[in-house]
Formats: sequence, C-alpha cells, structure tokens
Amino acid sequence: MNMDDVKTGKGAEMKMDCPVCGGKNTATYTTQTHELAYFGEVVESTIQCEKCGFRHNDILATEQKDPAKHSLIISKKNLDSRVVRSQSATVSLPEIGIKVEPGPKSEGYISNVEGVVVRFIEATERALNMFTDETSQTNGKRVLENLHKVLDGELETLLLIEDPFGQSKIMDVRAKTEPLTDEELKNLKTGFTIIDD
Repeated sequence: MNMDDVKTGKGAEMKMDCPVCGGKNTATYTTQTHELAYFGEVVESTIQCEKCGFRHNDILATEQKDPAKHSLIISKKNLDSRVVRSQSATVSLPEIGIKVEPGPKSEGYISNVEGVVVRFIEATERALNMFTDETSQTNGKRVLENLHKVLDGELETLLLIEDPFGQSKIMDVRAKTEPLTDEELKNLKTGFTIIDD
C-alpha cells in the first residue's frame, strides 16, 4: 500500500487546557479523517502541549468489525507494508518472544511493518534500562539483536495482530486474516476497564 491508497478527508483543530500540566490553552487537539483502501474510514486524533511536551495519538475506526487476527511473515520485501493498529489490539512477534498488549493508555496508530519493529526496539531498550538483573539483560539483548536482524533483512519472523474489535489490519497481499476463536478472545486484553456489579 502506498500513499495513493490513503485519502485524507475532513480535519479540525482546537486549543485546550493540557490534561497533564494544566496549562491554559497550551495544548492543540487535532482530528483528521482518512479513508484507507481495503480497510475503511479512520479518525486520527492528536493532543500536543507546547508547554510540557505531552503528546497523545490515537486511531479509531468508524466501523465495528468482527474479532480478527492478522498475520504476516516479515521480510525485507514487506517492511513498507501499511499497518493499522487499534487501541484494543495485541501486537506480537511470537517467534522472537515480544508482545505489546493494550492497557488503559493504549494508543492506536497507522504505521508500516518497519515502524512496528522500531516500536518494539524502543520498548526493549527502555526495558533494558529499567530491569538490570542478569536474566532480563540477557533476554532483552537477545530480543534486541533479533529485532535488528529483522530490520536488516537477515531474519524473517511472524508479525501477529489480534484485535477483539476487528479494527486493526495488515495491508499486504501476503497477510492472512482469520477470525479469533472464542478461546483466543477470552484470553485477550482489550485495554478497557470493566466494572462488574
């Protein structure tokens, strides 16, 4: 998929108080609609504060879809394939042993396969700085080495996106899409807080 497959529609911008530092009218809230080929309409929103630097991005699909998992073997040929990850999706490279599950502050994004791998690299580097025990360092360095091999085209690996609300997609002709089983759905986190009575 290239930029010809993305049609940008209506956008809006407004000033607001920063939800982090409380600065009066220091944050800009921007929304933009995009029509993605083979996927549908999404709304991209951004909040950015000029005072404290806070930034929050999100992508919301405007249509509800069936729960689905999307998979693609990452190779040097498809690093530029488009990826839409909703805030409720779990993204993993299971053969490398790394997974990002949604939480209350999860953000959706539009990227490409390379960008997803770079996000994993950045998360692994942060984890290596936080966890200094020998086991964490050994495992983290192994994961980091494999992630760099994927980017360099030296290692092919499976990219898996599991979305209980069906709002994510890997846009590549080699990508597979399958429904999530009831068992898989039961074990997925959604990032939303549920309060039982």
